[in-house]
Amino acid sequence: MPEDLFTAADLRQLAALGIAPEEAARQIELFRNPPPATHIVRPCRIGDGIRLLALGEHPPLLAAFAAAAAQGRIGKFVPASGAATRMFQVLLAHLGSGGAEPTGEVRTFYDNLHRFPFGADRIADLADKPKGLLKFHRDGDTARTAFEEHLVEAAAYTRDQNGLCRLHFTVSPQHDDGFAALLAEVRASYERRFACRFDVTFSHESPATDTLAVDPENQPFRQNDGTLLFRPGGHGSLIDNLQSLADAGWDVVLIKNIDNVVPDSRKETGLLWKKLLAGALLTVQSRLFNSLERLEAGPASPELLAEVEHFLAADLNRPSASRPDREERQQALIRLLDRPLRVCGVVRNQGEPGGGPFWVQAPDGSLSIQIVEASQVDASSPEQQSILKSSTHFNPVDLACALRDRHGRAYDLARFVDPSTVFISNKSHEGRSLKALERPGLWNGAMEGWNTVFIEVPDETFAPVKTVLDLLRPEHQG
Repeated sequence: MPEDLFTAADLRQLAALGIAPEEAARQIELFRNPPPATHIVRPCRIGDGIRLLALGEHPPLLAAFAAAAAQGRIGKFVPASGAATRMFQVLLAHLGSGGAEPTGEVRTFYDNLHRFPFGADRIADLADKPKGLLKFHRDGDTARTAFEEHLVEAAAYTRDQNGLCRLHFTVSPQHDDGFAALLAEVRASYERRFACRFDVTFSHESPATDTLAVDPENQPFRQNDGTLLFRPGGHGSLIDNLQSLADAGWDVVLIKNIDNVVPDSRKETGLLWKKLLAGALLTVQSRLFNSLERLEAGPASPELLAEVEHFLAADLNRPSASRPDREERQQALIRLLDRPLRVCGVVRNQGEPGGGPFWVQAPDGSLSIQIVEASQVDASSPEQQSILKSSTHFNPVDLACALRDRHGRAYDLARFVDPSTVFISNKSHEGRSLKALERPGLWNGAMEGWNTVFIEVPDETFAPVKTVLDLLRPEHQG
């Protein structure tokens, strides 16, 4: 019980963060009794969980997208709190080496200085910036930050009939002023250039989503001053930020990481497929809402039940369990349909680190398609690891999400999180070992209960910048 774990001072600390004692106690129980690993059955492949879009499908999907965009239904959500430190990790190590001769990646960097949109005299300052404020590409005689590239993209696919483009960035509190200053500096010129208006908002990860650390004995980790130690809960915490947008009226949200941008000369393919993913989402949503409306109208005929079951299995890859009772069967179908919807672009797996699309078996035996990270899979099981390594596709974080039900009400996204998909890691603080807890990831465990469609997208839609040398790749050189 919480009263056995926490002192009066602890309870005051929890209250200040907005964390209920019961939630902190639940986190400690996760350390003491970790949930089972995600059970993957097989990787999703083309025709078995992953859909290919034929060229003939493009016009109706683009038309569905254009209609929704004009109505102001489309917004863009960009996780942008990531720091550039890892981009410059090798360079920082070299700078701290006392002037050793540059070799390897460091030599490559200095040999190609003229190809980067920034100088090399203040690497440490660049590494302290968030990725969003770092200059990524040249734009004529100037250079663009990743943040600006997202503004340019948004002008192409979030614009409504009045020219308004909605974007939301999640940032770290210490960088609020930097993002606000950059937006103030560039907004007018981009609005003139693209004949639009930007509605840009920012938010932080809530302190209430931080997670409690424990010591090796699974007791609350206490810092040298006796206070509890809390750590950021990972990108899964952003499900709360997404909920805030849904509550504020956002409907269809396109999600993309801050570093996955390209210069204008290479934008065409990415912009096309963002519209296609949104069009696919809207088309599936229309069929889903129609099925729900008919099921909720009264007792369903056997033909309608069979039709909806086929739609769930064929379009949403969610086979439903057989139930002899008609009413029970009808209510089960309503529950399966009435939930948030996402369409996820996936690219062919070329060895990038990260998650991929898999068929997953829940403890009750039901199957669904999910994005699964390697950390979710049992590392001690050769069979599970073999399935993991046989994946043909990769998750580039390219999502179109529908956050509202057929009546226009925002879904309670917390209801669809799988709390068992947490990640426990070993860390240290003040020279002492600890265990840290990450919340279910935004696009895997936090969306586990969503209806999901995977669509293969071209490789050129994925151009992440993980190290500074990635900016030398052709896709970033224009």
